[in-house]
Amino acid sequence: MRLSEVQYTDAAPIEGYGPGFFRIGGQLWDGALLILPGAIHPWAGYDDLDVILKNRADIDVLFIGTGAEIAHIPQAARERLEEAGIGVEPMSSPSACRTYNVLLSEGRRIAAALLPV
Repeated sequence: MRLSEVQYTDAAPIEGYGPGFFRIGGQLWDGALLILPGAIHPWAGYDDLDVILKNRADIDVLFIGTGAEIAHIPQAARERLEEAGIGVEPMSSPSACRTYNVLLSEGRRIAAALLPV
């Protein structure tokens, strides 16, 4: 079997996470995060969608990490994102981190909104 190193060209992968933090590109980020193509921002939660919507032309799918366990996201938030043409995939934050990295390595147009575990 031949293994090859994954190359990330568009953005840095999520390297790790833990109670209340994420590590991306060697930097620790405390609290909830919004990872967009080319930018990382603190995220204030489901009512904080303006930055995502402003970048909708660059995003096909938004992974929403709901914390340690999968949970429903507010219907109003889902509807606003879907009306803007953004696919919404809620999952636990650990799953969202892994899925984000896989699709990022494939060059997909993705973003992640993550609540800490």
